[in-house]
Amino acid sequence: MQRLWLIFAQTATIALGVLFVITTLKPEWVSRPTLFEAPPPALQSSAQTTPSPARAADSYANAAQAALPAVVHIFTSKEIEAPRHPLFNDPFFRHFFGTPERTPQRSSGLGSGVMVSGEGYILTNNHVIEAADTIEVALNDGQKYRARIVGRDPETDLAVLRIDSKTALHAISFATADSVRVGDVVLAIGNPFGVGQTVTMGIVSALGRSDLGINTFENFIQTDAAINPGNSGGALVDTKGQLVGINTAIYSRSGGSLGIGFAIPAGTARSIMEQIIKNGQVTRGWIGIQVQEITPELAQALQLPQKGALIAGIARNSPAARGGLQAGDVLIALDGKAINNAHGVLETVASLPPGQLAKAAIIRKGKTMEAVLQIAQRPLPTQAAQD
Repeated sequence: MQRLWLIFAQTATIALGVLFVITTLKPEWVSRPTLFEAPPPALQSSAQTTPSPARAADSYANAAQAALPAVVHIFTSKEIEAPRHPLFNDPFFRHFFGTPERTPQRSSGLGSGVMVSGEGYILTNNHVIEAADTIEVALNDGQKYRARIVGRDPETDLAVLRIDSKTALHAISFATADSVRVGDVVLAIGNPFGVGQTVTMGIVSALGRSDLGINTFENFIQTDAAINPGNSGGALVDTKGQLVGINTAIYSRSGGSLGIGFAIPAGTARSIMEQIIKNGQVTRGWIGIQVQEITPELAQALQLPQKGALIAGIARNSPAARGGLQAGDVLIALDGKAINNAHGVLETVASLPPGQLAKAAIIRKGKTMEAVLQIAQRPLPTQAAQD
């Protein structure tokens, strides 16, 4: 028995030694697929070598192709007065040499726009075309047209242009209202730094950004898709290539993208565009009051409610003055809509049509009162110091 055990031990030792040598020098002799290993390429079916549908989600080429033809380049120029050499300010020099005529110079700018109608209407930012006396639009296919201004709305920084074309124009489609959510993937399309049409990708970082000091009326989509100078007026689209916003501004210390860009929601842009096309301008309500936020300290000191807007001033002969409102009143509701803060007053008043009668609920010296106001038309931005 002992001899048999000795023979078995020696045989096992030799077998293990041989196996060790083979696995070291010729591992392919003993390797074979396990349950977790993929079969050799020769055994894979043709169906397995075809990219899976899930990979298509990694590309946004279809969205870009749908939107790119509708995004245009805008080139502007205007005549400016050439600076005069300081020497010509010297009376002695002018006495002998006279005052030479100034040679006018032209400054140029660039931006982007979005074709929103097959009839040639283009949405862009007001600051892109402001003060320009010549506007040229270049389409995606290289065609160039002279454009005219249909109307502008400086308070939202939007403008509408139009070109006349004998060929069919590719118009972008608008996304469904309120379809944008934080975290959605978006593409920013424009002409950054004049290098040519460019697509950048990011997500919706936030919605309803306001109080940034960019425009009078602010309700921005914030995105980290790269937006640079020249992208202004371009399109922010979803993964279907539908318009969700008009790229407007960036937060930057250097002039380049820092991943904080702002776009005007497509719903707002569409509403402004339709008013401009129909009336040539945007009509908003106005009652002529200056308001300020009610801080906890102010509420405690003046015995004011926590919600509402404190009326700090009233314009002469304004609807508010004729309606009996006074400085120191707290506006808590207008036309049946609650006023929670000072920012809400601007939006609520602007949404009311001129000529309409609206009830204003106020608190004066602790008592709730009502006043009837006849809404007037909001003056031009240079004149509209009050809501």
